[in-house]
Parts: sequence; structure tokens; C-alpha cells
Amino acid sequence: MSAEWVTAIATAGTFLVIAASAIAALIQLRHMRGSNQIVALTECRETLESPEFREAQRFVSYELPKRLEDPVERRRIAQPQSQFEGEYKAIDTVANFFESMGMFVKNRIVDPQLALSMWCYVVLRNWNSLLPIITYVRDDLREPAIWEHFEYLAAISQQYLERNQGKGYPRGIPRMREDRSFIEAVKADARVG
Repeated sequence: MSAEWVTAIATAGTFLVIAASAIAALIQLRHMRGSNQIVALTECRETLESPEFREAQRFVSYELPKRLEDPVERRRIAQPQSQFEGEYKAIDTVANFFESMGMFVKNRIVDPQLALSMWCYVVLRNWNSLLPIITYVRDDLREPAIWEHFEYLAAISQQYLERNQGKGYPRGIPRMREDRSFIEAVKADARVG
């Protein structure tokens, strides 16, 4: 065999080794990305389920809308020096968490479809409750970019719901029977009470 053939075979062999290494590196990167996503999803879930965050969400979703109807509370919230102190700290807690989650989704650290299928309702409930405050803060500070990743997450959550309303359950799989006993009991209690 001539030296040229040996060189050609060696070059082809080197090419195959480099190509195989590149493919292995791509596979490993995909696995690392999956691992990073699992870590991010786990942290999001743990935060959402923590007692402190659940209380902050409860305040934002159920108490804050009532307080925004009270002129005294509106003035209290609008004071820059004490805007989000005390129980109103829940506003920052919730908005900043969803801001981070929105950034993860936007930059595909967390798969959008996965995040939306898990949390679109929670995102929209909190966005809608905080919208008057977010609008106020953006206007007051003349900074429309405040909590824009949260806004992005809310916007794609809304789109997801519109696209997938009633389509989340796999076709061809029968639904389980309903148990309406609790509903009927609550209705009966309401009639009695």
C-alpha cells in the first residue's frame, strides 16, 4: 500500500473519530439541558408549593382585589416609600417569581409547552390579580419593561389556553366517571343554610 493510501485511510479514520466525538458531545449536551430543565422545573414547583409562596399567592389572588376597591388601601399602596412592605410584600414575591419563570421559559431553559401545561392557570390568575398594580408601577416609574417576562408568560399562557381548551386530554382514552356527590351536597347545604 502506498503512503498516499495510508494517509487517506488515516485521515478518514480521524474524521470518523471526530464525527463520533461531535455526535457524542451533542447527545451529552441534550442530556445536560434535560437535567438543567428538571432542576429548574423542580425549583419552580417547590417554590409554588412552599407555604410562604402559597400565602403570597392567596393574598395576591383573593385579598388584593378586595383591597384595591378601598380608597385608603389604594393610597397606602401608592405611597412610594412603603409601596410593597408588610403584607404587600406578597406583590413583589409573586411578580418576581413569575418574572423569573417567564425568563426561563422565554430562553427555553424550561420547555414552554411543559411549563404552560402545568402552570398556565396559575400564571393567569396571578397576572390578572396583579395587573392593576403592574400597570400602576410601570406608569409611575415610566418603565414599561417592569415584569415583562411575567407579561410574556401570561400572554403565552392565554394563547395556550385558547389553543388547547378542552384538548389537553389524549384522544382515544376514555374519561373516568364523575362523582357529583360533593357538588350535590354543597347545593343542598346552600338551600338549607
